[in-house]
Amino acid sequence: MIRFDNSYARLPERFTAAVLPTPVKAPQLIAFNRPLAEELGLDVEGIDDERLAAIFSGNAVPQGAEPLAMAYAGHQFGNFVPQLGDGRAILLGEVIDAKGRRRDIQLKGSGPTRFSRRGDGRAALGPVLREYIVSEAMFALGIPATRALAAVTTGERVQREIGLPGGVFTRVAASHIRVGTFQFFAAREDTEALKALSDYVVDRHYPEARQSETPYLAMLQAIAERQCDLICRWLMVGFIHGVMNTDNMAVSGETIDFGPCAFMDEYHPNKVFSSIDAQGRYAYNNQPGIAQWNIARLAECLIPLLDEDQDKAVDMANGVLADFAKAFPKRWISGMRTKLGLQTEAEGDEQLVQDLLALMQRSEVDYTLTFRRLCDAASDNAEPFRGMFIDLTAADEWFESWRNRAAQESRPGQERADAMRAVNPAVIPRNHRIEEVIAAAVEDNDFAPFHEMIKATARPFEELPEFSVYMQAPMNHERVFRTFCGT
Repeated sequence: MIRFDNSYARLPERFTAAVLPTPVKAPQLIAFNRPLAEELGLDVEGIDDERLAAIFSGNAVPQGAEPLAMAYAGHQFGNFVPQLGDGRAILLGEVIDAKGRRRDIQLKGSGPTRFSRRGDGRAALGPVLREYIVSEAMFALGIPATRALAAVTTGERVQREIGLPGGVFTRVAASHIRVGTFQFFAAREDTEALKALSDYVVDRHYPEARQSETPYLAMLQAIAERQCDLICRWLMVGFIHGVMNTDNMAVSGETIDFGPCAFMDEYHPNKVFSSIDAQGRYAYNNQPGIAQWNIARLAECLIPLLDEDQDKAVDMANGVLADFAKAFPKRWISGMRTKLGLQTEAEGDEQLVQDLLALMQRSEVDYTLTFRRLCDAASDNAEPFRGMFIDLTAADEWFESWRNRAAQESRPGQERADAMRAVNPAVIPRNHRIEEVIAAAVEDNDFAPFHEMIKATARPFEELPEFSVYMQAPMNHERVFRTFCGT
């Protein structure tokens, strides 16, 4: 069924801990992503839901799998923890997909490992559904992210604040190597392992770095560039990761670990949803700075590999951080220009964007709908956009500034509107809808809302009548102010 080629398992023993999934009582399949399975080259023809549930709950380990938990450390909310590791996730193995890319297949909630730290290694059903929805929505939005392959119920309860139905989530990633993986070996001054890990990452993710005279510096630069692009993409759609710890930052440049994540409804630059982020460390506008901070932690790990002269190595690492600081604002304003339907650069563009964001903040308008209604305004229907704001005079003044700026380009209005609709989504996985999905599943064993939301978020740039409810901002009583970690 699955043709495994498990390269990470061939690294030195201290990188991993072999472990078998712990069987569950009565697994049942909630969802199986057949298009992704086909992309991965999985042969599931003739395999029924019962067998799929057994495989993707961990009850039946496929031939060729080498289940393991990965070792890593990490800074959690700025505090370094020298040993974390996969406490409730088990890597089944790797496959080479239809495009020749190496992909990990991992079970989450499949039982305890050596790294569980007194945890039960299980997952509640709610976080399983949330990760499935959000990861697939991110993919549809064109944002690099881990993918959802399967979700099952376990027929067992997990004990959190209260007893909850359990689930197992199967995710697919370019790899599960994190900044924290490097930190694990750096904390132990294990330069040999750091070199082996770096060589592995170069070969798997950044083979072009091999052509450089300084391949590890080239790898660091490439990781920083991908993170710059990734965080910009988050900001463009109002996404807040919620827990940007170094153990939640994948060196592949994918979004990983959807715990207390959320998409903003009403715009505020300091928006926080995570119930465990009391200080707002990972607020919406803080994400670029945190990404740079995380890259600095990675750079520290690589100092012994960058150059024998430590001072020179530090200068090389600092150069990467300086490049990130310069590149991010340029990447951000470029993305915002695209959202505003602008093709060229002009003086005053950043002020135009900042004025809009300030206007949105004062009126507490919905982030996604503001940009979507501006798409309508580009094709001469400005009233839906105007109607979002409390201060109509200020809204009209900004709109006139935007229209004058757009007029500097010889782009037809309808063409501009179509281009804007291709980057400004109509549908995002809104918090209150996700909570409704979870409540239906947990309280009533009803998965119809889950499947409906998967369909709606798979076509985020289309305004389809059958999915109109997913385009609506929450009413005051529907707003979700706190999201919770999946553990």
